Amino acid sequence: MEPLVQKIEDSLHKGFIDQHKHVSAQFKPKLLTNRAQENVLSTLLQELKTCKTFTFSVAFITEGGLATLKTMLYDLRKKGVKGRILTSTFLNFNQPKMFKELLKLENVEVRLTGVKGFHSKGYIFEHDDYYSLIVGSSNLTDHALKANYEWNLFLTSLENGEVIQHFTNQFEEAWKEGTILNEQWILDYQENYVVTPFIQNNATKIIEVNTEYLANPLSDSLSIKPNKMQIEALQQLKALRATGAKKGLIISATGTGKTFLSAFDVRNFQPKKMLFIVHREQILKKAMADYRKILGGNEEDYGILSGHSKDIHARYLFATIQTLSSEQYLQQFDPKEFDYILIDEVHRAGAKSYEKIFNHFQPQFLLGMTATPERTDDYNIFERFDYNVAYEIRLQSALEEEMLCPFHYFGVIDYEQNGVLIDEVTTLQKLISDERVEHIIDKITYYGFSGEKVHGLMFCSSKEEAYKLSSALNKKGFKTCALTGDHSQDEREEAIKRLETGDLQYILTVDIFNEGIDIPFINQIAMLRQTQSSIIFIQQLGRGLRKHASKEYVTIIDFIGNYKNNYLIPIALSGDQSMNKDNVRRKMVNTNYLQGISTIHFEEIAKRRIFESINHTNLSTLKILRDAYTELKNRLGKIPSMNDFMQNHSLDPEVISDYAGNYYRFLLKMKEEILALSAYEQQVLTMLSHEFLNGKRIHEIVLIESLLQQQSIFKEAYIQRLQDLGTYVDDKTLQSVERIFSLAFHSTNDRKKYGLKPIILFGQNSYQFNAEIQLSLSNHYFKSFVEDIVICAKCKNAQYDQTRPLTLYKKYSRRDVCRLLNWEHDDSSTIYGYRIKHQTVPIFVTYHKKEEVNASVDYGDELIAPDVFHWYTRSKLTLESKEVKAILAVKDTHTTIHMFTKKDDGEGFDFYYLGEANVMENSPKQETMYDKNNKEISVVTMNMVLEQPVQYDIYHYLVEE
Repeated sequence: MEPLVQKIEDSLHKGFIDQHKHVSAQFKPKLLTNRAQENVLSTLLQELKTCKTFTFSVAFITEGGLATLKTMLYDLRKKGVKGRILTSTFLNFNQPKMFKELLKLENVEVRLTGVKGFHSKGYIFEHDDYYSLIVGSSNLTDHALKANYEWNLFLTSLENGEVIQHFTNQFEEAWKEGTILNEQWILDYQENYVVTPFIQNNATKIIEVNTEYLANPLSDSLSIKPNKMQIEALQQLKALRATGAKKGLIISATGTGKTFLSAFDVRNFQPKKMLFIVHREQILKKAMADYRKILGGNEEDYGILSGHSKDIHARYLFATIQTLSSEQYLQQFDPKEFDYILIDEVHRAGAKSYEKIFNHFQPQFLLGMTATPERTDDYNIFERFDYNVAYEIRLQSALEEEMLCPFHYFGVIDYEQNGVLIDEVTTLQKLISDERVEHIIDKITYYGFSGEKVHGLMFCSSKEEAYKLSSALNKKGFKTCALTGDHSQDEREEAIKRLETGDLQYILTVDIFNEGIDIPFINQIAMLRQTQSSIIFIQQLGRGLRKHASKEYVTIIDFIGNYKNNYLIPIALSGDQSMNKDNVRRKMVNTNYLQGISTIHFEEIAKRRIFESINHTNLSTLKILRDAYTELKNRLGKIPSMNDFMQNHSLDPEVISDYAGNYYRFLLKMKEEILALSAYEQQVLTMLSHEFLNGKRIHEIVLIESLLQQQSIFKEAYIQRLQDLGTYVDDKTLQSVERIFSLAFHSTNDRKKYGLKPIILFGQNSYQFNAEIQLSLSNHYFKSFVEDIVICAKCKNAQYDQTRPLTLYKKYSRRDVCRLLNWEHDDSSTIYGYRIKHQTVPIFVTYHKKEEVNASVDYGDELIAPDVFHWYTRSKLTLESKEVKAILAVKDTHTTIHMFTKKDDGEGFDFYYLGEANVMENSPKQETMYDKNNKEISVVTMNMVLEQPVQYDIYHYLVEE
């Protein structure tokens, strides 16, 4: 039986006869529900990425649903892959604008079926030698593909399978009778289109506003209820004040209702007089109107203190910092005049004008609010508020709580001319060239927007680019204006009004809209500049995240050039501040970490540019590490531990350890005045950090933890602790642990680095630290460093499979593998591509080798399928070589092959673990390749069959150039 036929037959057996049958996961039938890690969308994108053609038969389609596929369809168009979509006008669900979006898909033919009651939901993908099918409850909507609870069956079939034939025949029958979608059909449909009550009701459910932003200010204030986030924050503020605290800080993502939250808290506090301070006058009126909705009361209770208004006697006073801090007005207020003072965008409070306010007023409670407390001006906002963070919700959490408008982010390639891509030094002339302008228009048109009219912001790299690009777009028929810091407040407000009414389609700016302005109707943002920092990136993205009745989502189009800072994009989107390159890469490999219907997509070339930036950037420079350290120290008000970094989602302790050797030395590099440790104590910390901080094996961690709790432990008790954790325990592993601590495993250089003497002594039936370490542990300061390592290592170990030495798709160095496979010594320096030892064969493949390597020896290692690795032995070997025979006889000798790979040398020393593998029958061949002198060299190739197909995102990451 052919291998493919056998795999599909085995998979069907597992799916429909015996769930315990061990088969390849690639073709296994599965239920897609959006409740597991793999949602409908991720499977759909996987199948699109590898198919020859595709066929969709779906009754309902939304613009948001199409948006989730647009980047993939763009890349497929460039590869010449085409598809067909059959849809309907059933229940008038499909809106006219959605059909216009379908027409943008140049490689997709669309037809409208006349079948009465058409309600199908099926997706068929033709591959080289098989078909795959998703059929069930999911229409082509962003909610159905990613968020709703759905039931969809994923199946694989050969072409002659009856089920796939039945599906394709049904489709072809409806397709032949369908009407071809064209502009005239859309015009006719739009003219007669009537929204049914069914659609209106569902649209109302989709568009939810955090609080009643449009409520009548004079209505009963108690009718406006706090949302979930606000309820939790109000409870924490109350609890904070109960401790006697006079100050509190709220950290809340843009659009999550900070102003309403503060108003609710003022209502709870019931001050005699309240002061609300902002840095821009245009915010005052909106803030005052929102407060009236919550607090109620008479109009004369509310007043504004600004350049245009001087209502200083109002009970609820809303003031600009510029006016309030002037001596003329500040001295008119008694220091205790206001019971409750609130400062919006309080991260600006390092300015002298704010210092005047802090020094003058003595309120019963001071509340600061900000979305971005991180500062680079050495001002410690946390210290100013006595380190009282009352509540914090960041972007990812706010999206999960559905407090923000969902977004679809598209990382697109910027304009390229003659192989040269836009970069930091590109001249203004090229930035505003006709070709680049056309490129920008193509992208903003293709990726579109939610709603009837575009209300867009474009962030440019300079004022000159903003002005001249606006002029160029206007010549192309767009309605835009440039708005910079040179414009007055009135001019800015007028431009925003024109953008809302549709008189303008886009405002082009540099950075004046990064924060402190409310434009909830924005439905498209184009980023035409390099990412300067993750803070600014989120500030600019946040301009579109406020909910508004005119949109269901916001489109973010990020034009990615050849910028050094491209590595910041996945950091900003994910919120991962670990500075661990592998973490950053994984956020690019798998972007399915956002909750709800928000999605992240990168065009292939743009994705490649970001990976290049990650590879070529040092994420652990002294400046990066010092900034992160200072930020966390400011937040905590003390020297942080490594565990503090983990708990606050900051630097990865491994990054710290790799940089300095151990955390004690890191603190010295941070210029901290700390207690002294002996040279040997530092060596012990280096050993524990280097060997165990990564958490890749729990056994050593448990032993260290046990000996921190008691002076010695019996071997039986140690084994019992391991068994209680559910991990594997055997003699070889225990011997390996002992060799690690005795330093017998380590190289000569490492033994010197670790102090030469055994860390743990092993008696006949017990374990204990050596005498010098035991004495050092009586010093609480030294002990705290060891405990910190153990806590972090245990936390990291939670990511690994406790039941086996190696975990699929985790990354390991050659040295890690020597340890985890229980080798007697660290043989990593002599493994090279592979090594046969102790009934194990770890194979390490660098997928994309350097050109000079390819030139000298033409190895062609590659994944020819998700579960088949075509592999080359070392050169100058034949089928009769002892080494080759040993590999071919692994089943007879009970030897295990382990496959490891990395994309290229830019990934450093660690390899993805792809699992165990076996040699495919009849695949080993003796072949000839040529060195750089064109001399023939013998080599043996064979196909390694992986026990599990490579996870699709990692597979595509590895194989793509």
